[in-house]
Amino acid sequence: MSGERRWPVVSALGVVEILAWGSSFYLPAVLAGPIAESTGWPLAWVVGGLALGLLVAAIASPYVGTAIHRHGGRPVLALAALFLAAGLTTLALAPALPVYLAGWLLLGAGMGCGLYDPAFATLGRLYGSTARPAITSLTLWGGFASTVCWPLSAFLVAHVGWRGACFAYAALHLVVTLPLVLLLVPKPPPLPATTEDRKSDAISLTARERRVFLLLAGVLILGGAIMALVSVHLITLLQARGVALASAVSYGALIGPAQVGARIVEISFKGRHHPLWTLTAAFVLVALGLTLLALGLPGVGLWLVLYGGGNGIYSIARGTVPLALFGPARYPLVVGRLARPGLIAQALAPPAGAYVLTHASADVLWWILPVLALANLGLITGLWTLRRSAVAAAT
Repeated sequence: MSGERRWPVVSALGVVEILAWGSSFYLPAVLAGPIAESTGWPLAWVVGGLALGLLVAAIASPYVGTAIHRHGGRPVLALAALFLAAGLTTLALAPALPVYLAGWLLLGAGMGCGLYDPAFATLGRLYGSTARPAITSLTLWGGFASTVCWPLSAFLVAHVGWRGACFAYAALHLVVTLPLVLLLVPKPPPLPATTEDRKSDAISLTARERRVFLLLAGVLILGGAIMALVSVHLITLLQARGVALASAVSYGALIGPAQVGARIVEISFKGRHHPLWTLTAAFVLVALGLTLLALGLPGVGLWLVLYGGGNGIYSIARGTVPLALFGPARYPLVVGRLARPGLIAQALAPPAGAYVLTHASADVLWWILPVLALANLGLITGLWTLRRSAVAAAT
C-alpha cells in the first residue's frame, strides 16, 4: 500500500487505541473509587479486575499473533471492539462482585485483541519491513489515551454515574471503533510463498534468534513491571516523600505530555537509526529519571519528565525492535508471543509493589524501580552484542 494511503489506516487505529486503552487499562484510575463507594465491594478487588484482565490478555496474546499472521488484523481488532463492548456492558450491569470480575475477563480478551501489540502486528502484516513509521505514528495517537479518557470518564461519572460511563464506552466501541476497523483497516497482502508453513503456529528460530527472543522477552518483562508499578503506585510513593496529594497528581500528569513529546522527537529522526538505539535511549532516560527520584533530589517534575520521555519511546521500541530483529514475515507471531510475559508482569507487579509498601517501605520500592531499569540496560547490552555478532558473521 502506498505511503499516501497509510494515514487513514494509522489515524483509524489511533482512535481505536485511544478508546481501547481508555476504556480498559486506564478505566480503574477514575472509576475504581466510585465503584467501591457505590457498591461496597473491596477496592482491592475492584482494582484487581484489571490484573485479571491483563492475565487473560497474556493468555490470549500468542493466539492473537497467530490469527493476525494468518488473516490480518481487521477481524482480530473487530473482535476486540466486541469483547470490550461486552465486558463494559457486563460491568455496567454487574449486581455482584463475581459478575463484575467476569466483565474483566471479557475486557481482558478485548485487551489481548486490541491494545498496542495487536495493532503493531496489524501494521507489520500490512506494510512489512516498511511498517516502522506507521508504528511510530500510532504510538503518538495512543499517548493521548489517558489525556482524552480520564477527563471523559470523570465527566461521565459526574453526569451518568460509573455504570452509565461503562455503557457509554461500550456504545463508543460499537459505533466508533468497530466501524473504523471494518471500513478503514484493509485486508493484508498474501503471505510470501517462501513461508514454511502458513498454517503453523510455530516460529522457526536459529540458536542466536532464540537468545535474542529471550533477551527481548526479559526487556518486556522488566519494562512492563516498571510501567505498571509507576502507574499504580506513583502517587503513594510521592506522598510518602511528603508531597501533597494535589501536587503529586500534578507531577504525575507530566508523564503523559513527556511521552508524547519524546515520541514526536523520535518521529523527527524519520527512522534513520536502528530501533535498538530507541530502546537504549528509552531505558537510559527511564533509569536516570527513576534514580534521581529514588535519591530524593529536588526537581521531581523534571525527573518524571525524563521517566515519561523514556517510557514514551519505549512504546515505540516495543513495536519496532522485533520488526528489525526478526523481519516482517514472522513479525505478528513474534509480537504475539513476546506480549505474554510483558502482560503477566504488568498484572503481577502492582500487587507485588503493594506488598513491598505494606511489609517494607516506600523507600525500598523507590529503589527497586531504578534497579529494574538498570537491569534492563544490561539485557539491552546483550541484544547489541548479539546483533554485532550477527553483522560480523554476515560480513
